[in-house]
Amino acid sequence: MAMLDDNIFLKIIEKKIPAKIVYEDDQCLAFADTNPQAPVHILIIPRKVIRTHADITEADEQILGHLHIVAQKLATKLNLDGYRLVLNCNESAGQTVPHLHLHLLGGRDFAWPPG
Repeated sequence: MAMLDDNIFLKIIEKKIPAKIVYEDDQCLAFADTNPQAPVHILIIPRKVIRTHADITEADEQILGHLHIVAQKLATKLNLDGYRLVLNCNESAGQTVPHLHLHLLGGRDFAWPPG
């Protein structure tokens, strides 16, 4: 699947399209993935549009750390004793939306290597 030109995540941030939001603050938003790959599959996105992980700069250090803190808080809230965080970079790695995002996956056992 090619990366979409349209930024659906920005439309979710702007409340132009609905999403099952599970966390929101002034820096980020977290919501249920519409195509879950595990019993728990939450997307955690910064409000700032950063196209891919390859586009981050030192100015993004704080927001990247914040996304990880939010992931940990959500995992605790959702009683996940183990979980996986995934961040895909560019189409060849499976990124389909041009907006950096973390996948918080849990609720089942995961194999290694992931694929």
